[in-house]
Amino acid sequence: METQTAVLEALSDIVGSAGCLANEADVEPFVTDYRGAYRGKAQVVVMPTTTAQVSQVVAWCHAHGIPMVPQGGNTSLMGGAVPDDSATAVVISLRKMTRVLAVDTINDTMTVQAGVTLSAARTAAENRKRLFPLRIGSEGTCQIGGNLSTNAGGTAVLRYGSMRDLVLGLEVVLPDGRILSSLKGLRKDNTGYDLKQLFVGAEGTLGIITGAVLKLMPQPRSTVTAFVAVPCPASAVKLLNEARMLSGEAVTAFELISAPALDLVLNHLGSVQSPLQGRYDWMVLIELTAGTEEEHLNNSMMELLERGLEHGWVVDGAVAASLADGQLFWRIREEISDAQRYAGGSIKCDISVPISRIAQFIEKASAEVQSLEPAMRMVVYGHIGDGNVHFNPLRPVDQDAREFLARWSKPVSDLVDDLAHAENGSISAEHGIGVAKRDSLEGYKAPVELDLMWQIKRALDPRNLMNPGKLLPLNHRAPPADQ
Repeated sequence: METQTAVLEALSDIVGSAGCLANEADVEPFVTDYRGAYRGKAQVVVMPTTTAQVSQVVAWCHAHGIPMVPQGGNTSLMGGAVPDDSATAVVISLRKMTRVLAVDTINDTMTVQAGVTLSAARTAAENRKRLFPLRIGSEGTCQIGGNLSTNAGGTAVLRYGSMRDLVLGLEVVLPDGRILSSLKGLRKDNTGYDLKQLFVGAEGTLGIITGAVLKLMPQPRSTVTAFVAVPCPASAVKLLNEARMLSGEAVTAFELISAPALDLVLNHLGSVQSPLQGRYDWMVLIELTAGTEEEHLNNSMMELLERGLEHGWVVDGAVAASLADGQLFWRIREEISDAQRYAGGSIKCDISVPISRIAQFIEKASAEVQSLEPAMRMVVYGHIGDGNVHFNPLRPVDQDAREFLARWSKPVSDLVDDLAHAENGSISAEHGIGVAKRDSLEGYKAPVELDLMWQIKRALDPRNLMNPGKLLPLNHRAPPADQ
């Protein structure tokens, strides 16, 4: 193994001294995750500016047997973007690859480098009167490469799909340094395996995404947003079904929010008040968008709420009367994650089940979790429109966060994951596996699925140097360390 000095000198020759960090204080932000739950060590952090530089860095590390950890905005909640504590890895950060290369308004595509933030991508599309529809709370920090590597979902999956559905072409540096370049804006290409999809959701274990061609959409001409109280999750599901019957594809977002989740945000933000006069156990945030005039969309929303009131699915509601109102509704939803981080002691469960089973899952999981510790605050929220719920039990007010997590994190996570699996669901809907769920995956994936995943990994990365120790269970036919 090369010395740190040799690694630093070699990589500085490729990207320049300003593109390499080795000082402990400079490296610290790259080896600690967003929540502070995972921390590792790295020999060097390298920040290339081009795909050619990434290729050269990877080829050098591969030749010298040095593990590599690709990193985007480092907003992962699963520990998938930080190195382990062996201090052997090089972190390859894409944060300097920030160019929007092309926006094609005829083909409705945008070509970007992987380090472009989601916010910058959305702005570039908006500047050309187009929409890039991915929307998640960390959009100012997360990067397109990371969004693709984790198959990010967000609040508009109901209408537009996840990142897997929003990408047409990729450029990827393989674990040996070769470049797979397919930056084509084609919606039809029936020439064999769809190789780009191998790298979407692979969490950087098969290669480093350096560029992408993304789908763009027409900008909606009108948007109507409502913040609505419902008696229970089952009523929310019925209201969702009615919304689809009335408005079809106009239903862009349908987000469930529990009372403890709302309370946490209001306490965190201080000056913000609930859009509703009373306090309710469950709420939904509904957004309709369309290319038609706003009056038509307003009528659809009012008809939906009236039917909801008639059937008892709605008990109160507020429709945004201005852009500021709509932004407030969304701010409440998007601050739930940060509010938990500041409160401390949140057990992160990111599950999905069929929409027809989501109400039963929430009811059963809540009852069983609170049977362990009745004072847990049930912070439950998420994308009920696509069956994805962030089920995040929070420590009781009077309990220390570290002590709570040490005692309850594993038993609660296992319980919730088991219940989701029993409903033919997934233990990770959009956050990925990383380190946090890696060793649990073997209990939920069929052996043949894990066999195939490891076979693909060994085929592309036989030396296991690309983001090793992430995603794939270590004790399931891992390749030999000396291979």
